[in-house]
Amino acid sequence: MIPFIDTHAHLDGEEFDEDLPQAIQRAKDAGVGAIFLPGIDESSIASVMAVCRQYPGYCYPMIGLQPEEVRDDWERVLGVMQQELESSRNSLAADAPLRYIAVGECGLDFYWSREFEQQQLKAFERQVEWSVQYQLPLMIHCRKAQNELLHIMKPYEKELPGGVFHCFTGNQKEAEAYLRFDRFCLGVGGVSTFKSSHLREDLPAAVPLNRIVLETDSPYMAPVPHRGKRNESAYVADVRLTLAQAYGVSADEVAQVTNQNVEKLFGVRPLAVC
Repeated sequence: MIPFIDTHAHLDGEEFDEDLPQAIQRAKDAGVGAIFLPGIDESSIASVMAVCRQYPGYCYPMIGLQPEEVRDDWERVLGVMQQELESSRNSLAADAPLRYIAVGECGLDFYWSREFEQQQLKAFERQVEWSVQYQLPLMIHCRKAQNELLHIMKPYEKELPGGVFHCFTGNQKEAEAYLRFDRFCLGVGGVSTFKSSHLREDLPAAVPLNRIVLETDSPYMAPVPHRGKRNESAYVADVRLTLAQAYGVSADEVAQVTNQNVEKLFGVRPLAVC
């Protein structure tokens, strides 16, 4: 079996405090050859890196301010993050597994509230600027804000190194709008396995497999047959199988193509785990 990659898992969360080593082993047993951990707020700077130090070369860190965590102090928080980013790039020059591989999780989220709309817009643009400055891909979260998000990104389109529109659950038209940014992929996770999901039809109709990466968003949105349980990286195998059926290809082909997509974006290859 070809190993594959979970490009988005919050393994630093308290949900994994009791069994992180076991969850990592289950992921390896399922064929997961690497896991990417997004940052979400100031406290996650330390917690993400702690997990990645525990599993270097298997767990890879990102740094960013998730839009739901944006408050009036966003400039101070991003200042702390940029200092950390600068420091890590210098001190870990010889320690590639512990370099930040992306800016994120960042983006816009107006699903519940627009209370901090202006702060979100400014914080996202600052992180887009980091992506250009450091030539690190973006890991983007977007809910109910696609127009505003793409409007911010458009002036930087030619300079951006690429990235992932994480947790894609939209329709063909929305997919096409994202994919106009030709160095970006869609992150597909557990929602694709839900009975009510249209992704199994819309993705093959509008999105080439070479524009998709696999993800779980653990501990959230576990795929069928684990729906309702805590999600974990091992379950990305179910997403891989669902996409194989939807695209009419083998599970190994899904792994091979999505691995190539990940390597092109992040420069990471999966470990051989089986």
